[in-house]
Amino acid sequence: MSSNNLDQLYRQVIMDHYKKPRNKGSLENGSFTVDMNNPTCGDRIHLTMQVEGDIVKDAKFDGEGCSISMASASMMTQAVKGKSVDEALQLADIFSNMMLGNEYDDSQDLGDIESLSGVSKFPARIKCATLAWKAMEKGVKENKQ
Repeated sequence: MSSNNLDQLYRQVIMDHYKKPRNKGSLENGSFTVDMNNPTCGDRIHLTMQVEGDIVKDAKFDGEGCSISMASASMMTQAVKGKSVDEALQLADIFSNMMLGNEYDDSQDLGDIESLSGVSKFPARIKCATLAWKAMEKGVKENKQ
């Protein structure tokens, strides 16, 4: 697949998550909530997660922001459900390295998350893509059992 076709596919995946976000809403019985914003561009997120034992049972988000920010939140909530807290943090580390253009562990199937890899070429947009991930990291680290 040519680079141009791959870029187009990635744009389509991002727009799909933006227009039809997965896990949008809030949890009434969440283990924790985290509110964060990106004052540079106005993105904001309200993340609620339910963690039982060491497993992320559910994750939902609400907020507003650009397509990259909201698509990333949708992808993140999908990716961490059913994972252990440590696995969720490992995914956040992989994502952070991908955003910074660093080498990362690509042995895991990142699924739709990989469509955000091109954001690393646009430093001003990295904070948009990482906002939800930073909220998840903050929440699980502060509430680790």
